Amino acid sequence: MNYYIHTYGCQMNIHDSEKIAGILEKMGYVCCDDVKLADVVVFNTCCIRETAEQKIYGHIGSLKKLKKAKPNLIAVVCGCMSQQEGVPQQIRKSYPYVDVILGTANLGLLEQSILQAKNKKKFVNTEFLGYTEEDFTQKRTSFPNAWVNINYGCNNFCTYCIVPYVRGRERSRQMSDVVAEVRTLVEQGYKEITLLGQNVNSYGKDLPNGENFAKLLLEIAKIPGKFRVRFMSSHPKDLSDEVIDAVASCPNICNNIHLPVQSGSTNILAKMNRRYTREKYLEQITKIRAKLPNVGITTDIMVGFPGETEQDFLDTLDLVQQAKFSSAFCFVYSRRKGTPAYSMENQVPYAVKKSRIVQLNACQNQVTKEISKSMVGKVFEVLVEGQNTSYKDCMCGRTESGRLVNFKCDQTYVGKFVNVLVERATSATLWGKVVEED
Repeated sequence: MNYYIHTYGCQMNIHDSEKIAGILEKMGYVCCDDVKLADVVVFNTCCIRETAEQKIYGHIGSLKKLKKAKPNLIAVVCGCMSQQEGVPQQIRKSYPYVDVILGTANLGLLEQSILQAKNKKKFVNTEFLGYTEEDFTQKRTSFPNAWVNINYGCNNFCTYCIVPYVRGRERSRQMSDVVAEVRTLVEQGYKEITLLGQNVNSYGKDLPNGENFAKLLLEIAKIPGKFRVRFMSSHPKDLSDEVIDAVASCPNICNNIHLPVQSGSTNILAKMNRRYTREKYLEQITKIRAKLPNVGITTDIMVGFPGETEQDFLDTLDLVQQAKFSSAFCFVYSRRKGTPAYSMENQVPYAVKKSRIVQLNACQNQVTKEISKSMVGKVFEVLVEGQNTSYKDCMCGRTESGRLVNFKCDQTYVGKFVNVLVERATSATLWGKVVEED
């Protein structure tokens, strides 16, 4: 009996799919890479943007023909999209061949729901049941990297964002449980641990004894062994001096901070309910660089938020040039039902948004190109992650600051740290050669 998982969206969803795979393999299913061979097909969905949601609906729709040919095939839809109000009902009406619908906080019901589906009974449940990492046996799929949830949910309610409604309120794991999981992963040979949360900086606010994200980083850094730690995402309003100091003082915490700015306009930031100004954000950038000279700072930037004027957009371009992000995920605002921004006046026309995203990408690409050029001729420690499927006979890995480097080496180097001399750069892509293994 085979299973196939379609995963959409962020790293949190990738990690959720590892939990789903663990449940299915415990039930005796085996992973396959062809949906036509599957006995269980899982759509682990994302709803952060409308384009993602429409793509998922298209894929669910394409399953109808396969379901007709294989009546015993079990179709499961879970994740953020199915957690939205009214969506389970819509799926049941438009895609009646879907057998199971689960939300974001009840994946522990997957085994029960599949057994029920085998008896030709539909299963729909999107309750927040409070499952945690300790409730799952995971099938890790990203060696030598591993994902570790430290908290769930979000309390920020940015006016454009659906996440608080589909992931629930903030809940932190016990620090001892997180540290124990990381220690086990290091003992198992994982070399890069990424701590996950909708807002990692708010970790511990719901825990006793003053536990917080900085203290968690310091505890993880004490674990013996050769490994490194990344984290995402960080909300600028909650990034403390203590967190920056922890990164600066611990050699195994990467000099790499993902700090989504969303807009360079204080006016738009206020409408987004981000609770910081462009000036405050740039102060944080200055503070980070003062304590972490070789840091790689990445970000998320949105264009076309309701009411965004040409001056607001120019403020964003100016911030990009000042902040000098090593990379940025730039995207167009997408209206999400259920969020305050959906009903805001002065929605920006699509043609304007399209023009602005082109300009923003060009601006950031130029900054990235300059940073790449400055790295040529220097040696960086890189964790060999595996083959770069975009280039034949080429391996790849990331520097501590998060930049991807391509180089030649043997497959046996996967999971090892090597020193790579960067020989050339083509915009965001770095090319080098291994000069010494650590």
